[in-house]
Amino acid sequence: MTSNRNRPFLIAASSLLLLGGTLAACGQEGGTEAKPAGGGAKGGRPTVCLVMKSLGNEYFQAMQKGAEAHVKQRGDLDLKASGIQNETDIDGQVAAINGCITDQAAAIVVAPADSRALVAPLGRAAKAGIKVINIDVKLDDGALKAAGLDIPFVGPDNTEGARLSGEALGKALGKGGKVVILEGNPGAANAQQRKAGFEAAAKAAGLEVVDSKTAHWETDEAYTVTGNWLTSHPGIQGILASNDSMALGAVKAVQAKPGSKIKIVSFDNIEAIRPYVKDGTVLATVDQYGAEQAADGIDQAMKALKGEQPQTWVKTKLTVVTAADLG
Repeated sequence: MTSNRNRPFLIAASSLLLLGGTLAACGQEGGTEAKPAGGGAKGGRPTVCLVMKSLGNEYFQAMQKGAEAHVKQRGDLDLKASGIQNETDIDGQVAAINGCITDQAAAIVVAPADSRALVAPLGRAAKAGIKVINIDVKLDDGALKAAGLDIPFVGPDNTEGARLSGEALGKALGKGGKVVILEGNPGAANAQQRKAGFEAAAKAAGLEVVDSKTAHWETDEAYTVTGNWLTSHPGIQGILASNDSMALGAVKAVQAKPGSKIKIVSFDNIEAIRPYVKDGTVLATVDQYGAEQAADGIDQAMKALKGEQPQTWVKTKLTVVTAADLG
C-alpha cells in the first residue's frame, strides 16, 4: 500500500513521464515541429509546383504529361502540377500559388494567365524562400521591377513565331488580302506579342487588317467572334488566330457558312488542329513545344535550388508546321 506521504512524489513523476512522451511524439513525422520555409522535401527530394493555365486546353494537357515524364526520368524531385478552370481564371492561379507557399514547396514553375496579376503572389512566394521560374507567358517587366523581383523566363519568342505563322497567310493571299486577328487574353504578354507578330507579317505582305478582337484563348468565344465577323466583314479572306483553341472555333464558324473559303493560320500545334492543317483549312500553326518548356523550367528551378544562377531568358525553339510537315 502507498502511504499518503509518498503520493505527491509519485504524481509529479507520472506528470514528467507524460510530458516526455508528448514531446517525443511532437518530434515524430506528422507532429508539429516547424519546417524551414521553401523546403518542401519528401524523403530528401524537393517539391516543385507546376502552375499552368487551363487544363481544358490540349496544349497544357500535353505540357503536364511532358513535365511528369521528365520528372520521372530525373528521379530527384516531386512534382505538384495544377491548372485552372479556364484561361481567365486568374484567382484560381493565385490560389494555386498560395497553396504552394502553404505547402512549403521548394520551387514554383508558372505559366501565368495574366502577366501582371500574378506578380504579387509570386513575390510572396519568393519572400518565403521559394525559387520561382516563369515559363510560356512572360511576366510583365515593369511589374517585376516595381516589386523588386528578378524572375527568369523560359519560353519562346512569341512575336517571331506569330510573324512566321502570319507570313504563310501573306504568301497565300497576296497583297490586299483582308484579314482579321483573334487575340488572346489581353492581360497576357504572349497575347500582345503574337498580335504584334501577326501585324508585322500583315504589313510586310501588304495585307489589310480589318478588325482585331480578343476571344480569351477560348474555342467557343472564337466561334462567336468569327461568326460575327462573317456578317460584319463579309469580304475577309484570312484569320490569324493567336492559338489553336481559337483557331478551332474559327474553323467551326467558317464551315458553318456555305461557300466560305477563308484561310486560317494559328499557333501551338495541338493534336486537334492537325487534321485541318493536313487538309489546308489551316495553312500553318507554330509548335512551341510546351512539354519541353515545362521540362526546361523544372531544370532551371533545380539549378536555382543548387545555388546556380539561372539565365534571364532561356529561349526555347519554335517550328512552323504546314501540311507538308504532317505528310
